[in-house]
Amino acid sequence: MSTATIEELRKKYEVVIGLEVHAQLKTKSKIFACDSTEFGNEQNTQVSPVTLGMPGVLPVLNKECVNMGILTGLALNCTIPQYCKFDRKQYFYPDLPKGYQISQYDQPICVNGHIDIGGKRIGITRAHLEEDAGKLVHMGSSGIAGSSYSLVDLNRAGTPLLEIVSEPDMRSSDEARAYMEELRTTLRYIGVCDGNLEEGSMRCDANISVRPIGQKEFGTRAEIKNVNSFRALQRAIEYEIDRQIDIVESGEEVVQETRLWDDNQGITKSMRGKEDAHDYRYFPDPDLMPLEISRQWVEEIAAKMPELPQQRRQRYISYGLTPYDANVLVEQMDIALFYDKAVNLGADPKVANNFLMKEIAAFLKEEKVTIEETKLTVESFAELINMVTSGAISNNIGKQIIITLLKEGGSAKAIVEKQGLSVISDEGALKEICQKVVDANPSQVELYKNGRDKLFGFFVGQVMKETKGRANPQLLNKLLKEVLDK
Repeated sequence: MSTATIEELRKKYEVVIGLEVHAQLKTKSKIFACDSTEFGNEQNTQVSPVTLGMPGVLPVLNKECVNMGILTGLALNCTIPQYCKFDRKQYFYPDLPKGYQISQYDQPICVNGHIDIGGKRIGITRAHLEEDAGKLVHMGSSGIAGSSYSLVDLNRAGTPLLEIVSEPDMRSSDEARAYMEELRTTLRYIGVCDGNLEEGSMRCDANISVRPIGQKEFGTRAEIKNVNSFRALQRAIEYEIDRQIDIVESGEEVVQETRLWDDNQGITKSMRGKEDAHDYRYFPDPDLMPLEISRQWVEEIAAKMPELPQQRRQRYISYGLTPYDANVLVEQMDIALFYDKAVNLGADPKVANNFLMKEIAAFLKEEKVTIEETKLTVESFAELINMVTSGAISNNIGKQIIITLLKEGGSAKAIVEKQGLSVISDEGALKEICQKVVDANPSQVELYKNGRDKLFGFFVGQVMKETKGRANPQLLNKLLKEVLDK
């Protein structure tokens, strides 16, 4: 189809999107075993008889996983039922050593929640606890298949997951991305998941269907498995929309199936027919008792709820930040936490944000480091901001010093004193410099006095050049006007 044809056809159809997000919980041990969950260790060194499902072993529920599940549910406006239970989800795959996955089916830990994005409410059907599978590592090469054999790494098997299932409320790839970004930000701020998509600690399955505008019934959906970046999520959805519209327009039917996203080719590929719940033959796990969650337990977790992203955005806006700046700041959790500490030490919120979003952000991007990896401390940053806002140094001098602090550390005050960078506020000395600049530029003075008022900026720049940016701006304007108007 041509681009024009695609655009015309898209106007005839409505896309329906629901996301299933798998978030690895930040516990030190697995959900039913004492194996470590640390990422990046040698393959198959974090397994035990329980993880392997050896005969005679019994799973023991990690209470911290339940605490994190409750906390997440509350942060996502969910109801926490009084009872939940664990089920066995039967399927056979090389990285699933037991031949089943312990999950939750009809009685999950969280139900009926929502997230608000851009004024739109996206419903959350449920969030349930389960164990992760292992990982297949494809090796060698064999032409089209791309690999000649696969190895199994079971370090990840048994890692606690919280699967968060949305309602099919999203109608564009932009909404799907915004939902996932807000969900990731929320999980990071409440401390239950690091949200590292590259390491696989947060993965997304996208369910997508199309239907003619005005039709109430949903179209046949296809599921795209394990999308691991925001950009890939949008690209996969856009491709799948056009693929399904093309099928429907050709008079054929969309097949309910599971597909994979090939980021290099920019296409989705058929993986297998999509299973329904009955295909997994769920039944209650006989080794795990149903779990009763008392209201007191829920209240204790609720009392520990940290500030959520939307609350933080509103607080930043109350500081005088624009909604855009507040959102950008919240999205960068390490920067936001640094910012809060500096404000608590007395740094002006707006000036501090300007430095963080401009000079510091540019430095971090260029050097490819995080703020924790620089030599800048919160104390020296707050000291610098206070010196700028008090007029002890100019904003331009502050921009120079912040780079030194990022590279070398130290005290802002000590650097100013050592390099003689403090603002010149001595009226006599500054007036003398203004007179010197005026005397050195007689032709510009004549033009200024003949009505070229904009030349005043030229004289300001010359005085700033003479003082290496150290002139007190307010005093400079006053004295320069006096000298020029003589």
